[in-house]
Order: sequence, then structure tokens, then C-alpha cells
Amino acid sequence: MTTLQEKGTLSINTENIFPIIKKFLYSDHEIFLRELVSNAVDATQKLKKLASMGEYTEDLGDLKIEVSFDKKKKTITVSDKGIGMTADEVKKYINQIAFSGAAEFVEKFKDKTNASDIIGKFGLGFYSAFMVAEKVELITRSYQADETGAVRWSCDGSTEFELHPAVKKQRGTDVILHIAKDAEEFLDEHRLLGILEKYCRFLPVEIKFGTRQESIEDGADEAGKKKHKTVTVDRIINNPRPLWTQSPSDLKDEDYLKFYKELYPLSEDPLFWIHLNVDFPFNLTGILYFPKVKNDFELHRNKIQLYCRQVFITDEVKDIVPDFLMLLHGVIDSPDIPLNVSRSYLQSDSNVKKISQHITKKVADKLQELFKKERESFEKKWDDISLFVKYGMIADEKFYDRAKEFVLLKNTEGKYFTLDEYHDKVKTVQTDKNKNVVYLYTTDAGRQDSFIQSARSKGYDVLIMDGMLDAHFINTLEYKLDKTHWKRVDSDTPEKLIAKDDHPQMVLSADEQNQVKSVFEKAADKPGIQVTVEALAPDELPAVITLNEFARRMKDMARVGGGAFPFGTMPDSLTVAVNGNHALIQRILKAENEAEKTRLARQAIDLALLSQHMLTGTDLTAFIKRSVDFIS
Repeated sequence: MTTLQEKGTLSINTENIFPIIKKFLYSDHEIFLRELVSNAVDATQKLKKLASMGEYTEDLGDLKIEVSFDKKKKTITVSDKGIGMTADEVKKYINQIAFSGAAEFVEKFKDKTNASDIIGKFGLGFYSAFMVAEKVELITRSYQADETGAVRWSCDGSTEFELHPAVKKQRGTDVILHIAKDAEEFLDEHRLLGILEKYCRFLPVEIKFGTRQESIEDGADEAGKKKHKTVTVDRIINNPRPLWTQSPSDLKDEDYLKFYKELYPLSEDPLFWIHLNVDFPFNLTGILYFPKVKNDFELHRNKIQLYCRQVFITDEVKDIVPDFLMLLHGVIDSPDIPLNVSRSYLQSDSNVKKISQHITKKVADKLQELFKKERESFEKKWDDISLFVKYGMIADEKFYDRAKEFVLLKNTEGKYFTLDEYHDKVKTVQTDKNKNVVYLYTTDAGRQDSFIQSARSKGYDVLIMDGMLDAHFINTLEYKLDKTHWKRVDSDTPEKLIAKDDHPQMVLSADEQNQVKSVFEKAADKPGIQVTVEALAPDELPAVITLNEFARRMKDMARVGGGAFPFGTMPDSLTVAVNGNHALIQRILKAENEAEKTRLARQAIDLALLSQHMLTGTDLTAFIKRSVDFIS
């Protein structure tokens, strides 16, 4: 037996590294458990690799990693049965490599105060233990050594360490943390379990944390009724073979749905999913689910979880997943994602951009495949997925180029069309005198029904564009599609929505038009309302309220964000288009006095406002009273 007893100083060019680690390295102290368990997994995986190569021929036995704690002794222990270390390896890997890296770290970042400035991997994961421990012990036995070849290393948070021989019957490593007074919150079963379930739930080696009671069948009684008994079993907190690590050809729909419930227990079933599996030019696996999303997309953000070799890193994935796909749910796992030393921040890197572009392409390919193979099913899902697609087309030029083949427009009759199909449908009837195809749309079919009916009476089709991003989406399409204009169905009178030469003739003389305009301006009596006299069909309303298309669209965009001008608080610019061909206008002209003319004009304006659901408060009360008087 070799005698080993050694004391020494850690190889580091600073008086004390540990305050630096606490201040700069990790923003969240709970990370210590992730780092120590990850190290234990690495040691176990290395042993499996050696066994598969025939370089370790003994029985592997039970390879579970165990996390335990002792509240009285104030210790937390992480134990593995992996490759372990010899005394020389402890000196090399614990005393030298980590702290030479730490010296570089201290030198480079001694003047920094922000952890996000730290770049590179310094091998400091083991030392995260000192964020919560006043003393750390490591008892380890190499797979190559007998039980007398074990060693004990200890350090109290200074630059001094001790290395002694130890007796350990099994190969592997035990890391024992003597918890500091200001970190005793971690000596709690629920706190530790929560950390393990957050960071370690999909690690590839079983992790035991205590035990649990389980009911199992135990034969039957004389009547044939099954009996059960309660047994104590290991509490395994992780699923070592999560779905994304398996081959898609081996999986069924119910497997994906079951895994989704494992990730998001309270969510509705997803619409469909994409299984990512890339090994060139970078490694990437994962599953992305399309949830049912309507208009509350902010509530659904941060649901994609990022893993690195099955270790949970973060659910802040905005640098690796395009913004418009942040509404998706699921997991992404890649060893090629560049992380800073604390694994808390993604670093700017060409791989990140490539991965982001690949994810975008895979999503577009999946949607196009669904559209081509199962159009009917695709149309049924469209209301739920349109937000993803429209957001992507607005935000990403390459996605737009792919999505223009399968993006759908829905009309007020509930029928769906691709961009090309819709253009072919309306171009004959809805081309104006300047050769522009005019797309009419509604943002609220209920409130704008009278305008929809007027448009239909002229043979026009009306699209439903009532989504929260549709104002932006309309702008995108108007810019991209050649010689097309978009108009909300209530933005002008029916004759002017699509400018043509065959409009009705005005029955009023120029003098009569001026009289009518004057009466209606007096009756309107509100700022921001303009009055025009139009030649409309006699069966249209006597007055129509229209809203300027440009100003109203800017306001809609400003409400969501991204409007070019501060229109969000600007009052609506309304136009009262008086139907000069309506019978009521002749009655106004022939009225005996100005008061009666104004009263009739006010009634026509209020009817127009009422049709737009814009008549409220005292104005609505006055309208009702006036209507009763007319009836009386």
C-alpha cells in the first residue's frame, strides 16, 4: 500500500478564488446541484464507454447516482459509481486544471460586475459547491484501483487543501458538502427535490433522491380479490431516455402526446409536432410542439426548454429560436450551443445562427408537408396556427418565401384560400380602374356587418382579418404582392371601396349638395368628423360612417407594437358620407325649418354610428328618445 498524506496550496495566483466564484460565476446558487450531478453523470458515462470498448471488464452493477442530505450534520452528498479518480488525477483535475482556469478567469474579469460578461469554459463546475458550502470533501476510488487506493480531498474555502488515503469499497466518487450557515435553505427535502426536477429530470443516468412508498399486487384472497401491499422503493427523479433522444421511427403519436403532458401537465393537447434530429453541420435534437394559440401569445412565451446533453440550461431561448417561434413549446438539446462559464447565457456564435435558421426551415417544411398531404386537416388547424405563420412572414424574409405557398386567407363565408387562389377568385370583380386588385377585409364581422352586406351586394368578397397581428400582416402583403391594395370594408362608401367608372349618378344639384352638407355639419357638431355628400345606391343607408384606412391601420399596429407613428392614442378620423340619392335627403331639403332639418340629419348620423357600435352614453340615450318621438 502506498503511503499518501499531503498538504499543499492550490495552484492559483490570487489570495482567495471563492469570493470571486460567488460574486461573478453563478447568479443563482441552486446551480451547484446541477453542476455536481452533471459531473457524476459524466463519470458514469465514461465508465459505460470504457466497458463498451472492452477496457473495463468487471460488472458495472447499479450505476444510479444518489443525492442525499443530513439535516443534523448539515451535509449534502452526491455519490456516483463512475470511473472515480486516483490521487494523481485528483491533483491534476481538482487542484491544477480548474484553478489555472480560475486564475485566467480572475485576471480577465476582476474588474467586471456582470456575470454575462464572462466568456469561455474554465472547468469550474465542481467549485460551484463553495457557493453553499464552508467545506467540501471528495472521497474517490478509481475504477483501476483496489479499495485501498481511494483518496480523500478536502478544502475549507481557502487556497489550502488536504489529500489523504481513504478506504472506499466501491469505485466512484462521493462529494460531501458541509453547508454554510447562509445556505441552510438547501437542507430541505422539497427544495432539493425541486432543483433536481428542474435541472436533472432528463439526465441519462438514473438519479436517486431518497425513497417512496409504492403499492403493488400481492396475490389474491380466498374470494379471488386482488391484494396489495406497500413497499419502499428508490425515488428516481429523472427519465433517462426522454423522447427526443429516441428515433422518430420508433415512436407513435401517443408517445409524443404523453411526453407533452410530462412537460406541460396542465396544457391542452398540441396540434402537431416536429422531431428535430441533426448531426451535421452541428448536433441538435429536440421536439417542438405547436400548441393551440389564439390571441394571448404573451402568456405562452418561454415554454421551449434548452438542454445541453440532457442537462437543463434555461427556458430563455430567444437567441437560438427565432422570435416568431417562441410561441412553440418543447425541448431543444445541443452540445454545440456556446454557453458562458456559468451556462446561464448563450454566447454570440455562428452555430447559434445556423441552428436558428435550421429550426425555421424545419418548421416551414413541416407546415408545407401538412398543407400538401392533408389540406382539410390543415385548414381545421389554421385558426390556431395562423399566428405563428403570419408572425414568421412579417419577421423573417426566408420564412415568408416558404410560407407564401401555404399561408391561408379566410373569408366571411368560412372558406380558405392560398394567396394565389384568392387572387384568381377576386381579380375579375375587384380590380379597380387603375388595374389594382383590391382585397376587402373586416376586423369585426359583427360590428361591420352592414358594410359587409353592402360589399356582397356588389359581388365583392370580404376577408376576415381580426387577429392581433393582422394589421402588420396586411402591410407585409401589400408590400410584397404586386398591384394589390387592402381596404377595410368600412373605410369608404361601397361605390368608392373599389374605384370604378360605373358609379351611380347624383340626383342633387350642386346647390342642394351644399345645403345638405351644411345641415349635416351642423348636426354632427363634433371635432374630427368630416362630411361628404356621395352618389350612393338609393337602398343604401342615408348616411354611412367611414374610417380613414391609413390612419386606422396605423392605430391598429400601434396597439400591438411596431406602428411607425404615435397613432395609438389618436382619436378616430371619421367621415360621414351622406347618401345624396336616399329619400330621407329630399325630406330634409323640404323640411319647414332648420331645427327639423338638423333633427333628421342627427338621426341619420346616429343610425350610422349605431351600425358601427360607436353610439354610446348620453348620445345613445338621446338617440333612443328621439326615435320614440319620431314613432309618436
